Amino acid sequence: MSKPRRSRFVFAIFIASAVSLCAQTAPPADLDSYVANSMKTFDVPGMAVAIVKDGKVLVAKGYGVRKLGDPTPVDEHTMFGIGSNTKAFTTAALAGLVDAGKLSWDDPVYQRLPGFVMYDPYVSHEMTIRDLLTHRSGMGLGEGDLLFWPPSTYTRAEIIYKLRFMKPNSSFRSRYAYDNLLYMTAGQIIPALTGVSWDDYIRQHIFAPLGMNNSNVSNADFKAGDNYAFPHERVDGKLQVIHFEVLDNAGPAGSINSCAADMAKWVQLQLNRGKFVDGDNRLFSERQSKEMWTPQTILPTGNPPPPLAGLKPNFADYALGWGLRDYHGHKLAGHTGGVAGFVSRVMLAPEENLGVVVLTNAEEDGAFDSILYRVLDHYFGLPPTDWIAAFKSVKDMEEKDAAETMRKAEGARAADSKPSLPLEKYAGTYSDAWYGPVTIRMGKEKEKERDRDKDNDGLVITFDHTPSMIGDLQHWQYDTFKAHWRDRTIEDAFVTFSLKPDGSIDSASLAAVSPLADFSFDYQDLLLKPDKK
Repeated sequence: MSKPRRSRFVFAIFIASAVSLCAQTAPPADLDSYVANSMKTFDVPGMAVAIVKDGKVLVAKGYGVRKLGDPTPVDEHTMFGIGSNTKAFTTAALAGLVDAGKLSWDDPVYQRLPGFVMYDPYVSHEMTIRDLLTHRSGMGLGEGDLLFWPPSTYTRAEIIYKLRFMKPNSSFRSRYAYDNLLYMTAGQIIPALTGVSWDDYIRQHIFAPLGMNNSNVSNADFKAGDNYAFPHERVDGKLQVIHFEVLDNAGPAGSINSCAADMAKWVQLQLNRGKFVDGDNRLFSERQSKEMWTPQTILPTGNPPPPLAGLKPNFADYALGWGLRDYHGHKLAGHTGGVAGFVSRVMLAPEENLGVVVLTNAEEDGAFDSILYRVLDHYFGLPPTDWIAAFKSVKDMEEKDAAETMRKAEGARAADSKPSLPLEKYAGTYSDAWYGPVTIRMGKEKEKERDRDKDNDGLVITFDHTPSMIGDLQHWQYDTFKAHWRDRTIEDAFVTFSLKPDGSIDSASLAAVSPLADFSFDYQDLLLKPDKK
């Protein structure tokens, strides 16, 4: 719990404390050692940190290495995937178009993006651009993310078209559920209005004027010799370098790569309410800055785990590309970001004119959050807390609980049960209303080039528009199998078949095996129906 502020102080002490707090501009003296400790504790190869205070960049620095096994160091210009921190760039681009009078936040989407259709006709008609940005559409958490994650062959336009097939999880505007597909949709409004792709618009209207020369909108743009970090992930218990996942089709929701030096410029612009630090030019008006930091969707606050009890906010909301909350009475605007092998954090304390950026090349939220709160405590004059130990204890507890859940599931399954049908009867082509085709076949049928080296006489499942999603269906119990993906960066899934009275297959549903699976593996939203023969 946050400690309540006492109502009475000795006046002299109050004045002295206020002067001391106002004078606090230098970063924490132990920042370097704290970052090093966080990296060691959470096993993160490389990090970059930026701190902006009162309009000045106090820190823009790299730590560790770009790639395991390679001594090349991270510096302030090393690019990392920033994931969903991209969303604030998309809203900023739209804010500039609002300033220019080319659209309004409350314009119906279908008027600006012809052909836009949701599952519910009422929602199709009523959804506004504001609704696209505030995670209150009625879609489920991460619904439809399998259309782009892992990387698929679908285009942005094809993914947006498929929104009409996604059944809502709740009523329109009734509750918060984080999504990516509607941010992709919001980004496509830019070319619909300007004739310039989202990608080029971000380059021309944000990167170029801000001097963000070490930022791009796609890791496909990386060239040999470029200064970029490699993604890392724990695979089967071991941290290792993984392949870059190109997410160009999800661009407006999460494809930007940037560095500490460039993100510091972005933070300066945000804290300066859209005005460039040098000169009188603006990316967006102060009015739009306020709009983007105005609460739109109420978020549940809940109770953090005991080691993180001090982080419990009094309020939490989602605005336009920014999450809002308080910390010890200080209003914060921020966001996290995650793509395969990278997680990042951007946090602003607008009233203190403070901004913090932490970029990492491993998927460890505790690493960036421990550094963030060390910096905030320093500038807010709060007693020191060992955030590294706190976040590590929560991580250990979550992993222990997940392992216990999976152990119990393994022990409870009817391991001696048999499938209802011969294996070949489960083989065939299936379709999901929004994802599209999924193929299940006998492994001995090696007709596909990508399976040429795999010897498996059991069932193999492939998601036909997702090249890396090839899995061996291992019998779990009864008519449930476990899809064990050959690409071990993909979360395994249970596949359960339902039969018709005549013994033929009616459908197949999926669910993630691990309780810790990322929500973007939205298996639960799929319902596979066998194609008619």
